[in-house]
Amino acid sequence: MHVQSIPMWTGSSNNYAYVVTDEASKDAVIIDPANPPEVAPVLKHEIESGKINLTAIINTHQMVKIGWSSQGILSSSEVMPALTKTGKTIIDEEKGCGRFFEGTPAEMHTALNKTLASLPDDTKVYAQPGHEYTKQNVKFLTTVLQTEPVKKLQAFAENNQQTQGKFTIGDEKQYNVFMRLDDPTVQKATGKTDPVDVMGKLREMKNSM
Repeated sequence: MHVQSIPMWTGSSNNYAYVVTDEASKDAVIIDPANPPEVAPVLKHEIESGKINLTAIINTHQMVKIGWSSQGILSSSEVMPALTKTGKTIIDEEKGCGRFFEGTPAEMHTALNKTLASLPDDTKVYAQPGHEYTKQNVKFLTTVLQTEPVKKLQAFAENNQQTQGKFTIGDEKQYNVFMRLDDPTVQKATGKTDPVDVMGKLREMKNSM
């Protein structure tokens, strides 16, 4: 499998779409193409050069602008293959936890600590949609945990513009406070012990930053 990131709103926002390709068949999907004017030319080049066979659009957010992105790609004169749209919000921010636009602390706890945490530890993590919010999230992490994994993540974020695909589920379990709800230090910071309550309080704390 090959993953290609496509920068969007370059210079004004740190967002990325992803082209995920099966190298054997060249079948590919585009994930979160939120800005078609920047994404479509890249897809056109990849298709015309024979590098990919674009088969689907995957939207991870149920948000209006993401819906527009699908229509923009589908109606683009540069990208013409038949595409299928699908999507489900699980996690909004890498190294963190997305705002609860549509879910609850209990649902986010299940998504992160039962669904995602059950994946093999070497599974690479890509933020969806491709927000590069790691530096911002690290600032919050350091208010809750001052562990070696958090310090290593902070150092990496300070020295690298992009972090997508550079860390794994196993890494997330070490420094992502939203995946460490049983950690005594995290519980002390929130004043809660029940995992769902800890999740909700952490999100409140991050919202206030």
